[in-house]
Amino acid sequence: MSATCPPRFARHIAAFGHWLQRNARQVRALQWVVVVGYAALLIIPVFVPLPDNASHIWNHITVFAAFVFWAIWWPFVLLSMVLFGRLWCGLLCPEGALSEWCARHGLGWGIPKWIRWPGWPFVAFVTTTVYGQMISVYQYPKPALLILGGSTVAAMGIGFLYTRGKRAWCRYLCPVSGVFALLAKLAPMHYQVDHQAWEQASKPLPNGSKRIPIQAVDCPPMLAVRALQGASACHMCGRCSGYRDAVALSWRSPSQEIVQLAGTQEADRWQTRLIVFGLLGVAIGAFHWSASPWLIASKQWLAEWLIDRDIMWPFNDNIPWWLFTHYPEKNDAFHWLDAAVQLAYIFSTAIVWSSITTLLLAASVRIAGRWRSARLHHLAQSLIPMAGIGVFLGLSATTLTLLRGDGIIFFWANDVRLALMLGSAAWTLWLARGIVRGWQSGRARSICSMLVMLLLTCWINSAWGWLFWWW
Repeated sequence: MSATCPPRFARHIAAFGHWLQRNARQVRALQWVVVVGYAALLIIPVFVPLPDNASHIWNHITVFAAFVFWAIWWPFVLLSMVLFGRLWCGLLCPEGALSEWCARHGLGWGIPKWIRWPGWPFVAFVTTTVYGQMISVYQYPKPALLILGGSTVAAMGIGFLYTRGKRAWCRYLCPVSGVFALLAKLAPMHYQVDHQAWEQASKPLPNGSKRIPIQAVDCPPMLAVRALQGASACHMCGRCSGYRDAVALSWRSPSQEIVQLAGTQEADRWQTRLIVFGLLGVAIGAFHWSASPWLIASKQWLAEWLIDRDIMWPFNDNIPWWLFTHYPEKNDAFHWLDAAVQLAYIFSTAIVWSSITTLLLAASVRIAGRWRSARLHHLAQSLIPMAGIGVFLGLSATTLTLLRGDGIIFFWANDVRLALMLGSAAWTLWLARGIVRGWQSGRARSICSMLVMLLLTCWINSAWGWLFWWW
């Protein structure tokens, strides 16, 4: 599925990529400004008393930092991936900038095999998501420093040890790199390589003289620029723009990478696990648990069962804050029972939602024709819009909660949520239609397969129906 745009717009978007390449020094200066702001918002709140009922975004650094990190930064960075690709990674991410800086002054070791394991993005996302809920990362400054600061220190350590001036952490180990890579597949822009121009730049000049050797591209995530086709791994930093007069920032169809490329190059079992179990399972459980009456009912039943048997140690609240939430001065301290029920709820929700999602995906694939696991992984890519919007909706609930505390209420929020849910479902069905049509399954099979996908979109959206309307 190709996409065209007016020549003037194509020139402007290509010119922006070239501007980034020419102004790399200014981009790095901007990155250091972000690093300083990031460090200040992460560290200062730890040394300030916790906010009280009179604290607001404009008069308490802790509330302001929470608003910046969880109400603006995280949800809108996710949105930027869909609109612009991984521009955040290439231009603004403080972890990436620090990791690259350390790599320029580090030991320069080769990247070991264990770092290259493709399952790290999935494991890191699930672990970070669950641990963040365990210690209430959205509510308190010390957990934010532990998780975000710990990730930053790890990024700097990996950068110091491995590669020369590259971003091994960002490519292989960053907890959100897998999510960013998935969402960037939907971006309507990418760096396109003109292979004919690339080859021409390597040939001798017409008069027979040799060309001046061209210095290799300084690609932070260590991509083979010549073979670059998609946007999922590209950091959109612009350093390769104009290289050999063959690389330019270009417009593309938002369906191109998922429908055309994912089936042959990118879709694999780890990406499917991240989509289905991570984003459409664990993330749903993480957003659900604090509002779920089912969790309260199950905890009440367990508490009565334990009391009847005189088992009292699960009611102790001697858990350290870095393991589970422990802020007795705010009347917010987990007992061991709270901790166990929270984890059980998150993982049981993840298992239920992801299992039914997988079964419906598999049914859609089988109805469309011959079973192949590669087809399952390819069709799972069509769920990326719903997975991304789901996380955005969950995070936006934090945004609205913080604003509501300052008396700012958006009465139209649920209407926007519904529109986003329906829009993402339509986008998923559009992508699924393109994928299934490529299998040449026949009209009847394709229609039945798409009906199952329609049922699947309803199932996924029901998770947010419970959170925003039915509870």
